Amino acid sequence: MINHHATSLNLASILDQQARLTPDWVAVTCSGVNYTYAQLAAYSSQVALGLQAMGIRPGEHVALSCPNIPWFPIAYYGILKAGSVVVPLNVLLKPREIAYHLKDSESQAIIVFEGTSELPMAAMARSACDEVGCERFIVATREAAGATSITGATTLGAVMAGRSSQFETRSRRPDDTAVILYTSGTTGHPKGAELTHMNMLLNAMASRDMFVPAMTGGVSQDTALITLPLFHSTAQTCQMNCGVLGGMRLVLLPRFEPAAVIDTMQREQVGFWIGVPTMYWTLLQFAASNNVDPSGIAKHLRLCVSGGGPMPGDVMRRFEATFGVRILEGYGLSETSPVAAFNQLHRVSKPGTVGQPILGVDIRCVDAQERFVGTGERGEIVIRGPNIMKGYYNRPEATAEAMRGGWFHTGDVGTLDQEGYLTIVDRTKDMIIRGGFNVYPREIEEVLMTHPGIALAAVLGVPDERLGEEVKAFVVRRAGTNLTETELLVWCREQFAAYKYPRVIEFRESLPISATGKILKRELRITS
Repeated sequence: MINHHATSLNLASILDQQARLTPDWVAVTCSGVNYTYAQLAAYSSQVALGLQAMGIRPGEHVALSCPNIPWFPIAYYGILKAGSVVVPLNVLLKPREIAYHLKDSESQAIIVFEGTSELPMAAMARSACDEVGCERFIVATREAAGATSITGATTLGAVMAGRSSQFETRSRRPDDTAVILYTSGTTGHPKGAELTHMNMLLNAMASRDMFVPAMTGGVSQDTALITLPLFHSTAQTCQMNCGVLGGMRLVLLPRFEPAAVIDTMQREQVGFWIGVPTMYWTLLQFAASNNVDPSGIAKHLRLCVSGGGPMPGDVMRRFEATFGVRILEGYGLSETSPVAAFNQLHRVSKPGTVGQPILGVDIRCVDAQERFVGTGERGEIVIRGPNIMKGYYNRPEATAEAMRGGWFHTGDVGTLDQEGYLTIVDRTKDMIIRGGFNVYPREIEEVLMTHPGIALAAVLGVPDERLGEEVKAFVVRRAGTNLTETELLVWCREQFAAYKYPRVIEFRESLPISATGKILKRELRITS
């Protein structure tokens, strides 16, 4: 008979351990308020006990909709401690979308931040719960003892009230689901990637081992700024879980605003930050236009990480030079917990690549017949390792399709060089076929971003009667320039082979950006 206690592995144990090691260290800072590791562990235990009292059983799913405020880690680890599964939801979802996620994930409860007048999160979630019959509705108010006006709701403060701060974290097996992360749904309805306790823990450990050596190595406390939303896999694994494992002080910002980020980096003496390429570009633009003295930031900032898409080389070089910090690029997906490859601290980064596979992970590129392609040849990126999800929740066919031959098929196109450095070329579905030639939008965008008159660019294919598809570029001009379509077309003809360069140019004041900082090409398609 198997002794499950001997094989127990609950992701929440990382918080229990850190609370034992450094109980008085600050775990979370938000809006000038600090929470120690002992407090964070105690509050999450109260949440676990409260959920248990409400009838939530180990293995059942609890949705969590909360911005980057202390309630998120408190509820996140509380759900895990109870042995339940966290289903983080994008805080920008509308009622119809919330209802879909609740129904698809079969969530037995939802914990939702009350929100603001501009974004009444709890009110929208309430209508979604009514639609799908999710009866346990818990509102996290701004103040722990606050009340809510939402009919039939329980406040998270009430759920925690009177509960002991001592709770024995529920035993879970390594292959039990810890978190269900929903994919963006760009190829259809969002799917829930089931990530196990082993998936999440090993990926957080790999992140800690990659990033912490750049800091003080645990001798004194490091400070990480979290601006990526915590419902996103990168912020969860590479900052929150990684940070708790490393005993970091996690400074939370509810939303990305360049002035607030710059101010926080200086005031809180931030040593570690992760952003997506558009965030780096935004900070550079803000710093230049507001005459920001970078020395106050550079004094403490030891490491930056970029993910969510390849960073233009020019942006990386300018940011590193401005703030005197090294940026490491990596690659992963929700289905890979998320980290699969990274440029490493102890190796020279190869600009334009996302580094080498992390410990225990294999990456290959394959052709349409599932055969491995040669060094430097383009192919779909496939991955296997301990970071790969259990599967898509309640979608055996989609899981089987994604996991063909024991490899997770990413849908991304890439190349591997002789040293195993991975370069992302593009999404398979984004590839443009123009007159029989394959055109990869990412390649065009990378070159467009080197033009002195361009601040931001996105490329996609649009229907063309003669060629099947034509290449179209959406361009945001750099401030103070008046680049014309004719000038840009002439320049493009000089940069690209005849079949590649964009024949259609559309200038815009801005491009649609997701909550995680990615350009929303699906919205561009709708409006193009």
